[in-house]
Amino acid sequence: MELLGHTLDLIGKILVSYTAIAVHYRYRKEHRMDDNVFRMMKREQVIGVVGIALLIVAYIIELPYRL
Repeated sequence: MELLGHTLDLIGKILVSYTAIAVHYRYRKEHRMDDNVFRMMKREQVIGVVGIALLIVAYIIELPYRL
């Protein structure tokens, strides 16, 4: 169970980091905000929320082992 917690924690951190990097890359590449950029930002926002949810689940799973 502890391994599952660490794995979800890692995946969550990667997803949240990816969304931050992807948004900055997309904006730098496009240099403008059109429908395509907004669509990609919406998708990346969903990935970020999933990453945050995984971080919370991982914390809950690891909590008994930390006490």
